[in-house]
Amino acid sequence: MRRHTIILDHIDGREAAALLENGRLDDLLLAMDATPAVGTIYRAVAQRPVKGQGGMFVSTPDGPAFLRQVKGLSPGQTVLVQVTGRAEPGKAIPVTSKVLFKSRYAIVTPEAPGLNISRSIKDEARRDALLELAHEMMEADGMGLILRSSCLEAGDAEIAEDIEAMAATAGRIMPENEGTEATLLEGDGPHALAWREWAMPADVITQAGGFAREGVLDQLENLEVACADLPGAGSLWIEPTRALIAVDVNTGGDTSPAAGLKANLAAARELPRQLRLRGLGGQVTVDLAPMTKKDRKAFESTLRVAFRTDQIETALVGWTPLGHFELQRKRDRIPISEILS
Repeated sequence: MRRHTIILDHIDGREAAALLENGRLDDLLLAMDATPAVGTIYRAVAQRPVKGQGGMFVSTPDGPAFLRQVKGLSPGQTVLVQVTGRAEPGKAIPVTSKVLFKSRYAIVTPEAPGLNISRSIKDEARRDALLELAHEMMEADGMGLILRSSCLEAGDAEIAEDIEAMAATAGRIMPENEGTEATLLEGDGPHALAWREWAMPADVITQAGGFAREGVLDQLENLEVACADLPGAGSLWIEPTRALIAVDVNTGGDTSPAAGLKANLAAARELPRQLRLRGLGGQVTVDLAPMTKKDRKAFESTLRVAFRTDQIETALVGWTPLGHFELQRKRDRIPISEILS
């Protein structure tokens, strides 16, 4: 049986939240001091289009941002945008004009009408009850709504309160599309994100020093080195470069015929956790241990299942001519190396 523990604490004065599963660190959220938090909403001013990319640079109170898929936007016009990822040093803040208002149970979509229930909720009776609640709460608002998987076990009163709060926030922010550049809504910090995203039953520790008492700091030390052990199946080396994240799978001392496949499957199960904890994103290239081509489907299937529950958007791109496997992962976290160094 899985036992979850959520710890809200600080690291070197920086707000942080940790999720433990049976005492093992499974996720870590850190405040991004130098860059705006994901989810921050600006009133931005269009500056100049980027030919060939279908995008445009816009100005915000926190510096230049880059908006993709621009249509009908001219320099000098104002537009509401939302931060979608971490701004790398020296680069523009990534933003979108598809603004969302996201909370623990509900996501309000002002420009995408319609009422939707998470596909992970399979119980038809519960789906019908949630759809009825959604109609009742959003009937006069004209905005879209998505009810998240966390609604399965939540009470209707909690869900209704969440919908009402998000709809009210959207109703307040969306009309603010004229004027000078401004920050209209700050993105959630680690403690708020932990409440929003970690909705499973868990013990919650909020007392100062929780990271030290629960062994989080000890486990963070393991992230300072490139090598991560794969239980009974070799090791995983994860080394960020300027261009990409290089991942190497080693079989260790196992010389059996199935050693390569065994290590690769273990790596597929562990890779989402390691990238999550290390705060790594961008292009990821995996150099796998030797295995036959017929075993590739087993690796892909295991990798797909492993990333299915990961909350960070990751595209499984596929195989290279040299037999490496490539992924593209959204950059929306601060690398842990910047904290531990």
